[in-house]
Amino acid sequence: MHYKVKYGDKIAILGVPCNQFGLQEHGKNYSEIMNGIKYVRPGNGFVPKFPLTEKTEVNGDNEHPLFTYIKKHCPSTRDGFSNKHDLFYSPFKNLDIRWNFEKFLVDDKGIPYARYDPSTEPLSGILNDIKAIIRKKKKKKKKK
Repeated sequence: MHYKVKYGDKIAILGVPCNQFGLQEHGKNYSEIMNGIKYVRPGNGFVPKFPLTEKTEVNGDNEHPLFTYIKKHCPSTRDGFSNKHDLFYSPFKNLDIRWNFEKFLVDDKGIPYARYDPSTEPLSGILNDIKAIIRKKKKKKKKK
């Protein structure tokens, strides 16, 4: 089931392309990234069901302020760095995102709630935390 069918506007997913992990994002801009997804990998006309940003640096001296903020509130999912030769940024910091497809859950107030390893399935691995945030919000509404 697509998340929008079940949760409507209670949840939003945002994809943030980045080229700092193995130089795997070849698109130079949003248009090239979308064409790469649609026609190359995975191809076959695939279009994500969530918006993507422009290519963004998530670690290092030029990291986007959004990621500085989110990482400050959510500890890393891994200790150390396994393949520094495949990481294209500096300096390395303990709170850095370690690889593609690491995920963050942020509540409707912009407060980081949790951080997930790249191996975490997008919804099944995060679903209980999403439900917890929604329940918490419903309880607050009832108290008012």
